[in-house]
Amino acid sequence: MKRKKIFICDDDRGITDMLQMIFQLSDVDVVVENNSVLAYDAIVRLMPDVVIVDLWMPVVSGDLLIKNIKGNPLLRDVYVICISASRDGKAVATEAGADRFIAKPFDLDDVLHAIDEGPGIKII
Repeated sequence: MKRKKIFICDDDRGITDMLQMIFQLSDVDVVVENNSVLAYDAIVRLMPDVVIVDLWMPVVSGDLLIKNIKGNPLLRDVYVICISASRDGKAVATEAGADRFIAKPFDLDDVLHAIDEGPGIKII
């Protein structure tokens, strides 16, 4: 059976390090990209099951990345969780096509529940 893949893109290394550490305790492959410019090509190459993306990042914003993912027929089924501290983040994420939105600061249980609820990846 193919291992599930989670791709995390956030320019905040503290968040990506924490999520990566938690996910590595499970039977999943975790890939982190802190540079949003490089994220889309990596997602196309890796074909992850889940993408966790910050909404507000320099150069390529999370909503643009989500639109590109959902606009690619090969990636349409990728489960996208958008995280953001923005007040209007949920509306922007939903408009872009995100499957779930989680407000920052988030409770780790919310992220784990969102992953379990979406593609059914059991974390921990």
